[in-house]
Amino acid sequence: MTENPPEEGDALTEEEISELRFSQAQSFFDKSVGVRILIGVGFALLLFLFFHLRETYVETLELGTDANKYVVAQIDFAFPDEEATIILKQEASYAIGTIYKIDEEQIYQKASDFQKYVSQNEEGKKRWEQVSRESDFDDLALLFSLFSDGLMQSRFTNVRTVKRIQELPEGELPIPVRYFFPYIPTDLQGRLPVPFWAYFAKMVFSKEIPSSVSLFLLHYFEPISWEFVNDQGTEYTIRKLAQAKISPKFTRIRAGERIIDQGETITTRHISMMQAMKEKLNQKRNLFDPVAIAGALLMSLLFMGVATIYLHEHQKDVFFSNRKLALLGTVLILSLLLAKGVEIFLLTNTSNFVDLVRFPLFVPFAAIIVSSLFQVRLAGFVLVFLSLIFGMALAVESMPFLVINILTSMVAVLSVRGVRRRKEIFFVCAKAWLASLFVILAFTLYQNVDLQTSFATDLTSTFLFMFLTAILVVGLLPILESTFQVMTDITLMEFMDPSNELLKRLTIEAPGTYQHSMVVGHISEAAASAIGANGLFCRVSTQYHDIGKLANPQYFTENQLGGMDMHQLLIPLESAQVIIAHVSEGVAMARKEGLPEPFIDIIKEHHGTTLVYFFYHKQLELMQGDKTKIDADDFRYSGPKPRTKESTIIMIADTLEAASRSLDLFNEETVTNLVDTLISQKMEDGQLSDSILTFEELGVVKKTIIKTLLAASHPRIKYPPHHPGEEG
Repeated sequence: MTENPPEEGDALTEEEISELRFSQAQSFFDKSVGVRILIGVGFALLLFLFFHLRETYVETLELGTDANKYVVAQIDFAFPDEEATIILKQEASYAIGTIYKIDEEQIYQKASDFQKYVSQNEEGKKRWEQVSRESDFDDLALLFSLFSDGLMQSRFTNVRTVKRIQELPEGELPIPVRYFFPYIPTDLQGRLPVPFWAYFAKMVFSKEIPSSVSLFLLHYFEPISWEFVNDQGTEYTIRKLAQAKISPKFTRIRAGERIIDQGETITTRHISMMQAMKEKLNQKRNLFDPVAIAGALLMSLLFMGVATIYLHEHQKDVFFSNRKLALLGTVLILSLLLAKGVEIFLLTNTSNFVDLVRFPLFVPFAAIIVSSLFQVRLAGFVLVFLSLIFGMALAVESMPFLVINILTSMVAVLSVRGVRRRKEIFFVCAKAWLASLFVILAFTLYQNVDLQTSFATDLTSTFLFMFLTAILVVGLLPILESTFQVMTDITLMEFMDPSNELLKRLTIEAPGTYQHSMVVGHISEAAASAIGANGLFCRVSTQYHDIGKLANPQYFTENQLGGMDMHQLLIPLESAQVIIAHVSEGVAMARKEGLPEPFIDIIKEHHGTTLVYFFYHKQLELMQGDKTKIDADDFRYSGPKPRTKESTIIMIADTLEAASRSLDLFNEETVTNLVDTLISQKMEDGQLSDSILTFEELGVVKKTIIKTLLAASHPRIKYPPHHPGEEG
């Protein structure tokens, strides 16, 4: 649009200039090829990382079930062989022989006898006095204490057991290792061997006790026949320590070696082998391997290529709108991050949650959001697109994962279109979960898995996935709507509330405009639905598209109701400016009332840059047909031209609804001619040049509008007058 120096009184206000700049910036972001490329590169990079940083998949086995196929080792690895380790621990336990000790009561008794011997027996008394006098030691109490304690701690077993005990950590032994002596009593009673007493004297008696005193003591006790008992407590503790000392046994498996045979019952050994193989595969993986990088890069480019072709050919309104493209990319990125986060949590958690989640449901999250924000067809593409990516890049069993995620997502997508309140998202997820039950049952029976051990767990895990999906969807939808200026059916239904302040004002202050808006909404909804566009958005947004007329309702024909034509008081240029101003007035009102940006776009675009021809023609008559004295731009709306399918349909419906009222003869032929003529004029004027509506879709729109206009004006039955007293 070419700008000319405005005449006095025609200068743009600050608010209009700000709105114009905002629209230009918004249009640049939405249509810029550079921004579109940046969005594509960003998503491709994340997709590459998602493929490249994938976890190694190793089939999850369920303990106690029968394997439905054989499994072969993919790589050389060693696994902690629990069965072999148990055998080694049992051998270590059996290597500990019987451990004996002297009966404690006998020790006390013999110690008491010795005390009497040196204190009451004449011979013993003399010998003790002689020994103590020669050695200058007479602390009999200390001697008794050391002797009794040492003898009570002494343990007797075979030589091999003593050697085993010496290998154990002394700090964990119940008795110091020095008290274990290699001796086995033959019949649980007898004299202790002489070497024991020599060892005992060195071990028990300190340097403060002279050797003559210790010899005197040993000579007394050596001939005694002792009673032995089995020390089961010490023996049990030693056996446990011997078992604990055994390190886990690692058994080596060669690549290609069969780990599990078909039909074999899964044991803990099999599960340990599979886990060890997975860890070895992860260790061997080199993230900087050029081959791995090239593979992930090609895979991401392949998926990006498919997505680009689909969007360009079948979702042009998304492909050519950076705002919608960024929204779609955000939803996909959130899905990728969510799936990767859950995968990492399950694989790194020590509670083995991963064994409880056979059927992770990641795809319904994105499918429900895309179906709510866009269309069912796009949601269908997204659910297949993500299912394939997740099936390839996540540590899941591909076939069950694909089947259950695609089927549950399809149920969710088909159910979400009828949602009108946010809480109904939970019912949608409940339907999807119920659909998953049949898939779970089918795979459980097909894979010959015990229903009693897995079915309840699978039901619980899938329920949690769908419940969390519902919470995330309900929480994220308002954020995504406000951030990317799109609307769900749920939000649209909220704006249909007749108690809305703007709608109430329309019904009271501009009833003609309100009725016009309702009819335009009905026509545009039918046309949009016919080509797969958002019919509900058309119906709701048209209720607000003419709110700017509230500033001067009496200047618009539909509100004059047979009264004086206010334009008789104005020159044609002033009348045109009043008519054109209803767009900027509407934008200001919409922003003040907090209407969503898509509604504001409809207000700005529903006239495009159309010429207000009636007043332009009158002004031309005043200028005696001299076009050089008139600036046609003064009689044009400021735009922008309609860009989306919905705004294009609303422009056409708005024009045709108003024009159809002027027809003297209303039939299919006249309506068809009117529709063809006005749409041709719009195209010749360039009003549809920015629209993504195709010629094929435009043809469908024309037919639908004609049908709708004719249906709204069908002839009525003329009832005869009814006179009082007549029957019937």
